[in-house]
Amino acid sequence: MRENVSITDRAPQLLDVLDDAGRKILFTDARTANTFATTAVTDDELATIWELARWSPSAANGQPLRVLFVRTREGKERLIRHLDEGNRAKTLSAPAVAILAYDVDFHDQMPTVFPARGEMLRAAFADQTEKRESIAGYNSALQTGVFLLAVRAAGLAAGPMAGFDRAGVDEEFFAGTSWRSHLVVNIGHPGADPWFPRLPRVPVEDAIAWA
Repeated sequence: MRENVSITDRAPQLLDVLDDAGRKILFTDARTANTFATTAVTDDELATIWELARWSPSAANGQPLRVLFVRTREGKERLIRHLDEGNRAKTLSAPAVAILAYDVDFHDQMPTVFPARGEMLRAAFADQTEKRESIAGYNSALQTGVFLLAVRAAGLAAGPMAGFDRAGVDEEFFAGTSWRSHLVVNIGHPGADPWFPRLPRVPVEDAIAWA
């Protein structure tokens, strides 16, 4: 005779814990790079970054983040004309650059990414352009944090930058599409003197609360 076992009586599922080496790579020793070595970043490495980043959480699994990898000198020249002056030289020197964008028409993918309710969600968002823009911006920012961790997990350094003309970048690279740029990320192996001094963190007592 089978015993009835309640959910509360079942053994909890124990998840793996990231070891100290992994924590250093992703968090405590990781830094924003400001110079890059000439070592090439391969297409396979960039593909690996996306393969990791695409598992990020997002509302209703909407996944609005889009990425344009810029690898050629010509592509970087097109990009830097829209960057703040202080960001141009390091972008030219980076082996690869990712323009992170969000898709304001992410709802068109809902039947694919959320099969159970996709058609309903696509129809619900169809005439809500401003709401889609807000949702896409917030969730792509969430996915962007995971993208930066993916760069680190792939053994590379990231140099994210918000100092650029978004309208100019959108016209340059995304004209006629529903993609909207929101961050530029230089990617490569650290070069000479790549790190600024580590800046302080917000004190724990000012950053968290308990209830």
